Amino acid sequence: MRIEVHRAWWVAAVTALVVVAAGACATAAGLLVTPLHREFGWSRATIGVAVSVNMVLYGLTAPFSAALVDRFGIRRVAVGALLLIAAGAGATTAVSASWQLVAGWGVLVGIGCGALAMTFAATVTHRWFAARRGLVTGFLTAASVFGQFAFLPVMSWVIDHFAWRSATVGLALLALAAAPLTWSVFRDHPADLGLRPYGATAFEPKPHPEPGAARRALRLLLDSARTGPFWLLAGTFAICGASTNGIMWTHFASAAHDHGMPTTIAASVLAIIGVVNVVGTIASGWLTDRFSPRLLLAAYYGLRGVSLLFLPSLLAPAVQPGMVAFAVLFGLLDVATVPPTIALCREVFGAGGAIVFGWVSTAHQVGAGLVALGGGVARDVMGSYDAVWISAAVLCAMGALLATAIKKPALQPV
Repeated sequence: MRIEVHRAWWVAAVTALVVVAAGACATAAGLLVTPLHREFGWSRATIGVAVSVNMVLYGLTAPFSAALVDRFGIRRVAVGALLLIAAGAGATTAVSASWQLVAGWGVLVGIGCGALAMTFAATVTHRWFAARRGLVTGFLTAASVFGQFAFLPVMSWVIDHFAWRSATVGLALLALAAAPLTWSVFRDHPADLGLRPYGATAFEPKPHPEPGAARRALRLLLDSARTGPFWLLAGTFAICGASTNGIMWTHFASAAHDHGMPTTIAASVLAIIGVVNVVGTIASGWLTDRFSPRLLLAAYYGLRGVSLLFLPSLLAPAVQPGMVAFAVLFGLLDVATVPPTIALCREVFGAGGAIVFGWVSTAHQVGAGLVALGGGVARDVMGSYDAVWISAAVLCAMGALLATAIKKPALQPV
């Protein structure tokens, strides 16, 4: 007997492939710090500027990307973003000055990846699913994390045996390969095929294109910024970015190298985090459908802070059982914050929740960018990352407290 699979699941699968391709670029910068330092003599702070620009533009692009999807459709935005990533990664291979790294990796790759961030996935989920949204959000978040970490050992091996340029060329080719598949399989809305969203009880017509995408994104920012929950969500997610992208994804390989650990081994530790992330994020989506997202966020941030507090004592030339335990725990918690944060944006801000989440994601990337830059400066000045790990742990404790204070305002911005 033939089993019919709702088209929404195929769209989700292709979305997962797209965010895997974009995610592969998100953590690659951490592997480029040492090779760029050796080849050009640039300080870690100088390289951190390009990484910081990448992360900030990643965050700033997200809300405008959600609005552009409403205006131009999922397919055009996704393919355009993949081509930007390919162009930026390709241009990075020809750098000879630090400003060129900022332009290629910082600007082009940052904007391309930002357009395909979790705001994009949240928009796809909102359009194609009326049920299982938490589970699908967790699945797509896990796909993004898989892309961010699963390729690290491969790229590290390529850098060690060939050159860092070969790794960036591989990223450019991956983005180019995903573009035609995305165009051929994606559809902008279930109504394009005469379908209802998965789990919907009634047919939903395709919404009319929203003119003034940038204006709408800014209006939603102004409306939501008048509410306390927005700033609490932005604050917690800024802490999330600082304690993941900012310190772990950017500086872990370099910090481990300071303790005598080979870069390939450090990349393997990050890969363990990425693999476990798949389990943790999907589980978080499942839990978000059933429990209070506020309490889940508080638990996630609290446990993440404890793990980071112990990390400096676990760094060593070889991977010990304690480091493996850290990688597993951190992996379970790393991106688990995304499904409950998206759920809270949808609960608090209604139909504009996806775009508001984009602005909250901007705070995530600003936090990440500041710590990516500050971590490099701290290493150059102190000769160690220990103070940065401890500071990130303290921030996570603050995030746990902020999460419990998020309440739904009396009026919702629309």
